[in-house]
Amino acid sequence: MKQKTLRTAGTGMMIAVLSMMLLACGNQSTNGSSEEATTASTSNEAQATTAEQENAASSDSTSETKLFKDWTGHEVEVPTNPQRVIYHGEVTGDLLALGIVPVGILKQEGTVFDDQVAEAEDVGFPISTEKSLALNPDLIIISNSDETLYEQVSKVAPTVTFNSFDPLEERIRFLGDLFDKKQEAEDWLAAHAAATEEMWKLLRENGLQEGETASVFTMYPGDRLFAMAGAGLPQLLYGEGGMKPTAEIQKVLDEELGFVEISQEKMPEFAGDRIFILNAVTPEAQKSTEDMMQSNVWKSLPAVKAGKVYSLDIVKASSDATSREWLLQELPKLMIP
Repeated sequence: MKQKTLRTAGTGMMIAVLSMMLLACGNQSTNGSSEEATTASTSNEAQATTAEQENAASSDSTSETKLFKDWTGHEVEVPTNPQRVIYHGEVTGDLLALGIVPVGILKQEGTVFDDQVAEAEDVGFPISTEKSLALNPDLIIISNSDETLYEQVSKVAPTVTFNSFDPLEERIRFLGDLFDKKQEAEDWLAAHAAATEEMWKLLRENGLQEGETASVFTMYPGDRLFAMAGAGLPQLLYGEGGMKPTAEIQKVLDEELGFVEISQEKMPEFAGDRIFILNAVTPEAQKSTEDMMQSNVWKSLPAVKAGKVYSLDIVKASSDATSREWLLQELPKLMIP
């Protein structure tokens, strides 16, 4: 699976910089997450055993269970109505869209749903078994296919793997099945599809032409430029009824990659009729973005000359369901003069 290969690229530090979209690819680093998780697991093995005993004696609301097959093929006995969920990954907003507020998450400041997860505990990166144990969860969901990590985390509570790079529709239906919220999932998807269609209709009524191309760029510290493809904002832009990827970005999509690093000299080959800049998190990357936008290469791009460049905070322009709802409202504000 190529997306799994992408996730093993060892880019763990991107979590603080390229938002969860890029960081997801580093979550699979067996050199980072497995070693730290192994240490935590060894030191907390006795606590994990205790947690399993406590979970076995949990309240009636979680006493009923069912067998559930997760992303990586585990058949897990999970509670039918979990009350204390930990989600470790970059699409927390998917759970929130279905009314599920986790007690523990991989926290990222500046999301569109900060207020909804204000009381959730940060379980760290890599996920800390010690912090997870303290929350006494009855279900853990991890967006990670590392089997060693899975074995360690599953000692804390029933654990399910979840592919956060799947299309939004597949992710919502997966969660609907897991949480016995199939109808709520279908209702959300239907409402979202209608809202998306309405947004594209509004944009076309206000100047967006059929067949227009779009590209999404962001900077990472070290003057590293990334063209986004299958992760984050492009999932919406290149979706049904939307804009088209450029030929070079289509090649990246064909390889099932979330993004690709390019040189600034390559920008003309990737740049579309409209350009979206994802504002970086760190001051260094922000400065790199400013410098790039003063370059001759940047100023020569047709989209720049036409004034069709739009900026969004990278943390807000995520691919999760709650951020997607926000984007449907935000894009017309940016794109309609």
